[in-house]
Order: sequence, then structure tokens, then C-alpha cells
Amino acid sequence: MIVAEYIRAAPKAELHLHLQGAVRPATLLDLARRHHVALPVDSLSDFREWFRFRDFPHFAAVNAVLRACLVELADLERVVHELGADLADQHVRYAEVSFTPGPEVWSGRHRHDFLLGLTRGREHSLRTSGVEINFIFDIPRRTARLYPEMDLIDFATHAAIDGKHDGVVGLGLSGTELGNPPEPFAAWFEQALAAGLHSAPHAGETDGPASVWGALRALGAERLGHGVRAAEDPALVAFLAAHAIPLEVCPTSNLRLGVYASLDDHPLAALHAAGVPITINTDTPAIFGTTISAELNFLPTHFGLDVAGIDEIILNGARASFLPPERKAALVSAFQAELALLKEAHLRS
Repeated sequence: MIVAEYIRAAPKAELHLHLQGAVRPATLLDLARRHHVALPVDSLSDFREWFRFRDFPHFAAVNAVLRACLVELADLERVVHELGADLADQHVRYAEVSFTPGPEVWSGRHRHDFLLGLTRGREHSLRTSGVEINFIFDIPRRTARLYPEMDLIDFATHAAIDGKHDGVVGLGLSGTELGNPPEPFAAWFEQALAAGLHSAPHAGETDGPASVWGALRALGAERLGHGVRAAEDPALVAFLAAHAIPLEVCPTSNLRLGVYASLDDHPLAALHAAGVPITINTDTPAIFGTTISAELNFLPTHFGLDVAGIDEIILNGARASFLPPERKAALVSAFQAELALLKEAHLRS
């Protein structure tokens, strides 16, 4: 209990958090009614229940509703500043939030200025909650393949580059890995890297080490979304450790989506022991019903980490951020000072 209180109070940075999966159910219900999106339920209590993850087909259905509801500037501004308030409640100081500009943005009235809604939301978050939010724009693997007429890959890449002075720090690659390897997306990541953005693709979640190697070699990945299945290749684990390439680990997400049957099967502890930089994240917290504090609590309760190990992983969240070097160093120092004070308050009698 004492360690749980320490974790709850600890400063945090979150690096793998999808905006569309962090919307409050009450907000989504309100937006659905406003935009006349058909729902299978009417009341907020029933909607909260429907919103929670059940299986992958249901997950896809919820995401379809999310995409249909987040279509206007005001929608995006609202959900970003509400996310800032929710993160502040978890003592998150900094977040890099993934946003997938899918068909609903590409084809909508706000195709060319949706970034303004995100920008206003992040400014509101910093002003009212003290949480700094930056963005990683994801190329949607499967959607981009299904809708070639929309040029979604170009759109996401150019939107990320255009937004680099408005809080966009990286280009990501999300969606189903199987049948959608990283290599065909190399040209767009080259553009993003040349423009000064960072590379943070999903890899090693629903596909194995080949996906991770592909992300590293073809996309210049500096950080990996999930990446946990790298554990299946000892040479890959050694490479990640030697090159200090962080993994954005999301334990509850890995269980819900069937990557692992239980936390007993999860390789987090082995990857950490091998020297791979681990960060802890929520992925889609509203849908999975989790928080960053709950995810960090798995470290002592299921993965056997002591306070020093917990501190290391908390600090990795700041160290692995895409902030400029001076600001990153300042954030790490601030975290270290605050953790020292919290140990006095919570862990020493």
C-alpha cells in the first residue's frame, strides 16, 4: 500500500497514449448525440459499459464511433484539454499523445486545419492543468492500404511535418502489424526524419521480432510502440539494450489484445533485466479502463521490481521523450528531485 501511494504521487511522463482511446465516455456520448452518430445504447451508465473493451471486434466498433465523433475543431480541442486534466490527476507532467488522422479527418471540412483544434487543446491543457502535451501523428497501416485514393500516408506525414512548430514531435505507424510490415513505409519516415521529426512506430506487438527489426532498419525507429515481442530474439534484445532504444510497454493493453495470456507470461521483467529501456504507458486508457498509476503498480506486484527499479522506469519516461536535450535534462532533474522528496514522505518512517 505504501509503495502504491508512492507510485500514485510520483511525477510521470507518458509516451504511448492514443488520443482517440483516451476520450471520456461522457464526452463521447455527448459528441455522438451532437453529430447524430447512432449508438447501441442511450444512457450514460449503459454507454460506459458498452465503451469498455470486450474483444477485438468490439474494439473496432468503438473506434469507429470515436472516429465519427471527433471531426470538428471544437471536438479535438475539448478532448485534448480534458485529457490534460485527466493526466494531471495522475501526476503526469508530460505526454506524447498519438493521433491518427484517418479518413474522417482527411475527407472532412477541417482537413487542412484540424491541427488548430489539437493546438488549442494542448495550450488549454498547459494553461489550466500544467500538463505539456505534444503529438505523434500515426500513419494508419491498414486504413492507408484500404483507402489508397485518399493518400492517407502522404496526408499524415505532411500534417506531422507541417505541425512540428505546433507540438508535433514525431511520426508513428499504428494498426494491424500482420500483413502490414514496416518496410513499405520507409520513404515517408525518411521525409519526416529529414524534416526534424522523430520516428516512433508500433512494432513487436501482434507480430514478432521481424517487425521490430523492420522498424529499426527501414524506419529509423528511435523508440518502439510496444516492442515486447523483441523478447523472442536474444540478438534483438541485445541490440535494443546496446543502442538504448526504449520500448513503450502497455501491460494491460497486451493482455486485453491477447498478446500475452497473463502478466506471468509478459517479458517486461526479462527485458528490463537485459538492459532494455522500459517505459510504462496506458495505450487506450478509457477503453481498457486503466490509468498510468495502475500500470506502474504492476512493477512491484507482478514483475518483482523494487523502488529503485520503479524509479528507473519512471525516469525512463522522461529520458525517452522527444523533448529537446536541455528541456529533457530539466524534466529528468525535476523528476529526480520530486522522487527523492516523495521517498521521504511515503517510504521512510
